Amino acid sequence: MHTHNRARLFVASCLALTVTGMIFIIRGHIESQVIEIYDITHADYGFVSALAFAGFATSMAAVSPMIDFLGMRNLLYLAFAFHIGGLLAFIFAPTYSILAGSMFVAGMGNGLIEAIINPLCAAEYPEQKTHKLNVLHAWWPGGLIIGGLLALGMDMINLHWRVQMGIIILPTIVYGILIFGQKFPQTERVEAGVSTGDMFKEVIRPGFLLLMFCMMITAMMELAPNQWVESVLKDAAEMSGTMILVYGSGLMFILRQFVVGAVAKRVSPIGIMLFSVTVAACGLLLLSSVSGETTAGMAYVYATIFYVGVCYMWPTMLGIAAERYPKGGAMTINMMGIMGQFSVGLMIWRMGSVFDNMGPQATFRYVAMFAIFPFIVFAAMMVRHRMAGGYKAVRLEKQNQSEES
Repeated sequence: MHTHNRARLFVASCLALTVTGMIFIIRGHIESQVIEIYDITHADYGFVSALAFAGFATSMAAVSPMIDFLGMRNLLYLAFAFHIGGLLAFIFAPTYSILAGSMFVAGMGNGLIEAIINPLCAAEYPEQKTHKLNVLHAWWPGGLIIGGLLALGMDMINLHWRVQMGIIILPTIVYGILIFGQKFPQTERVEAGVSTGDMFKEVIRPGFLLLMFCMMITAMMELAPNQWVESVLKDAAEMSGTMILVYGSGLMFILRQFVVGAVAKRVSPIGIMLFSVTVAACGLLLLSSVSGETTAGMAYVYATIFYVGVCYMWPTMLGIAAERYPKGGAMTINMMGIMGQFSVGLMIWRMGSVFDNMGPQATFRYVAMFAIFPFIVFAAMMVRHRMAGGYKAVRLEKQNQSEES
């Protein structure tokens, strides 16, 4: 029997995630140009970004219960179509309404990517979930680096913002080619013979619901400030927020790609999260102090603290869900992503209002205060796990080795 090409699928997953990162950073980078052309406010553009996250959450919620029925490959084909369609609609949008709607469509593509590549990675690497998910998600900041540098370079040669968005179509076509005609494995839940009913029971367990609420806060701490860093630092200190975002993304890429393996062997995922929320909150408070008197060097020091804090947040939270609640299969992993992206969209929109009414630096302070709740939860979890003999991943035995055709 012809088996699936694990390496090719992993590369395609990494490239698809790179596309989502490029959309994110270039959308933020071109904000001032788009606001001027369409005669809209910061809050209006924040709503455009919020719709991208709403599309993300919508598509994930729609397909998560049906991934095993619809098939990973078919859903990745659909993600490809949404990405191409959304990007083209954004580039050629004649009105603000179509501009906003295009990001909802592209966001649906982003959501389908996230819905598939996480359970795909967990199924391919069942003994290294947290590690491999961090390596996979190194390509989110990888996309930020690539997109940010391309955007800055295209600015230098005065290329239009539509060209900057259009460049994203190229890697989109490449990941489409990589997945075309490939065979995919079944999810870990299906291979273990866990019923759909048991999958849904796993999602409503109190421990998982608490973890999901923490995901909402950690996700918005990581992603929402990134969408506003260009506008905040430009207004507060006339600095290039995009350059700081590219720097921070490079730091995250290195830590996720090359350092996470050593960290995961020595520190439990709960310990990683306790460290992360603490350091990230400190970084946000420091960034909120940036002003015209702040040197570029100090701004980068503050950014370093923030990015070290948020680096492992998203993939480690997914890893905890996959390791502690594996009977939930793709559903538990994707519910984390759904609620995370939903909260990010709301926070980006809210930060636009804070920006307009209270001032740019206040947006970072506003987000930082939310760290208190997950800090308490992760600290309590660490105590509980130590009393029980340490953090342990739950293992499922495979019973079904069949594949999608």
